[in-house]
Amino acid sequence: MEIRGSLDLRKRQVLIFLVLLGLSRADTESAHYSVAEETEIGSFVANLARDLGLGVEELSSREARVVSDDNKKYLHLDLLTGDLLLNEKLDRDELCGSTEPCVLHFQVVLENPLQFFRVELHVKDINDHSPTFLDKEILIKISEGTTIGTTFLMESAQDLDVGSNSLQNYTISPNSHFYIKIPDSSDRKIYPELVLDRSLDYEQEAELRLTLTALDGGSPPKSGTTLVLIKVLDINDNAPEFPQSLYEVQVPEDRPIGSWIVTISAKDLDAGNYGKISYTFFHASEDIRKTFEINPISGEVNLRSPLDFEVIQSYTINIQATDGGGLSGKCTLLVKVMDINDNPPEVTISSITKRIPENASETLVALFSVVDQDSGDNGRMICSIEDNLPFFLKPTFKNFFTLVSEKALDRESQAEYNITITVTDLGTPRLKTEYNITVLVSDVNDNAPTFTRTSYTLFVRENNSPALHIGSVSATDRDSGTNAQVTYSLLPPQDPHLPLASLVSINTDNGHLFALRSLDYEALQEFEFRVGATDRGSPELSSEALVRVLVLDANDNSPFVLYPLQNGSAPCTELVPRAAEPGYLVTKVVAVDGDSGQNAWLSYQLLKATEPGLFGVWAHNGEVRTARLLSEREAAKHRLVVLVKDNGEPPRSATATLHVLLVDGFSQPYLPLPEAVPAQAQADSLTVYLVVALASVSSLFLLSVLLFVAVRLCRRSRAASVGRCSVPEGPFPGHLVDVSGTGTLSQSYQYEVCLTGGSGTNEFKFLKPIIPNFQVHDTGKNMGEIENFRNSFGFNIE
Repeated sequence: MEIRGSLDLRKRQVLIFLVLLGLSRADTESAHYSVAEETEIGSFVANLARDLGLGVEELSSREARVVSDDNKKYLHLDLLTGDLLLNEKLDRDELCGSTEPCVLHFQVVLENPLQFFRVELHVKDINDHSPTFLDKEILIKISEGTTIGTTFLMESAQDLDVGSNSLQNYTISPNSHFYIKIPDSSDRKIYPELVLDRSLDYEQEAELRLTLTALDGGSPPKSGTTLVLIKVLDINDNAPEFPQSLYEVQVPEDRPIGSWIVTISAKDLDAGNYGKISYTFFHASEDIRKTFEINPISGEVNLRSPLDFEVIQSYTINIQATDGGGLSGKCTLLVKVMDINDNPPEVTISSITKRIPENASETLVALFSVVDQDSGDNGRMICSIEDNLPFFLKPTFKNFFTLVSEKALDRESQAEYNITITVTDLGTPRLKTEYNITVLVSDVNDNAPTFTRTSYTLFVRENNSPALHIGSVSATDRDSGTNAQVTYSLLPPQDPHLPLASLVSINTDNGHLFALRSLDYEALQEFEFRVGATDRGSPELSSEALVRVLVLDANDNSPFVLYPLQNGSAPCTELVPRAAEPGYLVTKVVAVDGDSGQNAWLSYQLLKATEPGLFGVWAHNGEVRTARLLSEREAAKHRLVVLVKDNGEPPRSATATLHVLLVDGFSQPYLPLPEAVPAQAQADSLTVYLVVALASVSSLFLLSVLLFVAVRLCRRSRAASVGRCSVPEGPFPGHLVDVSGTGTLSQSYQYEVCLTGGSGTNEFKFLKPIIPNFQVHDTGKNMGEIENFRNSFGFNIE
């Protein structure tokens, strides 16, 4: 479609070019046709084939075309009949306007050979338009004093037709005062003029309504009308008059902007323009013009800006009424502003003290004045503060008040007071103003530091590292600032022998306590001292607290074997008769531990033995007993190694080595061994060695017991019997329960160690218990009982 349209456009352009080219060569003769406007589409205009002397076939073969000068297709050539037809309705008034005649020019183009013919189409006008007035109403104002014969121009009507169909005449409706005159015009146009034929009287007839008619020359003629309104103007012979010379009105000051105040009305006996009154302010000040405005027509006085009684209480306004002829009258408007309660009280602070000391009484806090711009009850005020405050208001003179503290304040109870001064007027509605004052109570050093506790108990495990933080003391001061800054110190100890300065130190700023050196539980179990807390106020206030330091025991001491003594000298030999029954007490390993508590709970265990199963050790008391009957085949010499272990974490231990010699009886301290018979000299020397060894061991044992008891008395202030080991405090663990219920060393056994009275007898007295020993009468019968006894008492048998 686009390609086809482009081709048609090109053909049209070429055709126009050919038409223009052919115009210069065309014949001077042209065909003239006429048609009436508004003729229907397709109407016959002429037969071109006949008029041009051409056949219908020739028109078609030579591609005859009709081309207009403005390139519009007003006409259509039917190539089958040769008829020239209307292609659209023609409107002469649109095509030519007022030009007469209205002629459209066309060209008939023939090809092969190229030939042009000029055609003129005359469009004839028809009476298809009525005369029209642009204004539906024509207003004419005429004074009642106008002279007869006066003419008044009026707007003419418009008619789009031409010639005889155009506008031809004007007429006016019948009346007794006016007629229409049509003067001659150089442009041949018809203009109507209204001529006064009879004098007007406003009092009889204030206005006239006439109809102006315009007629054209068509057949039948068409017409158009408009209304002519004639207003008779009155002559001004009366001035405006007010009913009263003074108007008085009261207006509350809260009247909103734009509100109506009053309406001022004047009367004028004249009519028309002379009876129309306009209102204005006369000799009005700038305040009046800014505050009020008057409607110039209605005389309504409205509020233009807010009223304020406190600024202006009344306004005197001069109002002037002027009619259309310039005559005027005057009156006075008095506007009284009524006060309302629209101003809250105002508080003005003259002086203020925002910080007062807590120990001062009746101190001036603030001096202020109150004022209310309103009047009457609206301006009377009541001033107050809250009832629960230690302050009161005191009136001085006029509207001045003072705010004074009632008594001495306590900053620690309340450091800040928010005081609200409330001023309320007595108007309706009541308005109030609140003014907040914040009073800070300055601190006075009236509170000593207070420790969180009166006494502190600190626990320190022995062998601590120097400078160890062992605890803290804390004191607070209810004061503030420097009065609340606490400094800590160590007070002189009550015990002059306590080296407190070398034991602990305190951080003066935060109260942290530090151990200055390593503590030893065995040397010092606990100590007490006092610490002081001092503030930095003036004067300084202080307090003190008691600190008790308990040294906790650590398992830093291994068990020490008191018997048999392990000093590297000749070993101690225990003699056991071969006839000993099972459970026979051979000896008892005695050991002590320098620690306390469970760190000093000792247990015994047979670590090594020459012949396992022959001897056993009781775990709780270290007693070494035979585990079964001895036979002749048993070796005479036995070596036992007993392990002594405490219950600390980690546990510490020590070993004791025992030498046991089996003999046939107590009368002979030494029997020849079966495998060899020693000489008498060897027997004598052995007896001497045994006596010396036993004497040494016994002496060392007694000395060790005495030293141990003395140390325990000095350290713990406890009484200990000679020959008894220390009994640990508290219950034993389950695996260390003593069957006798007495601790490590049972009180059920006491031993006598002595040497022979004379050297000649060569006899040795063994350790023996004071309590009766178990007597076995029937060896076979009691073997089971002995076995049960051994198992029940927890023998450790190797």
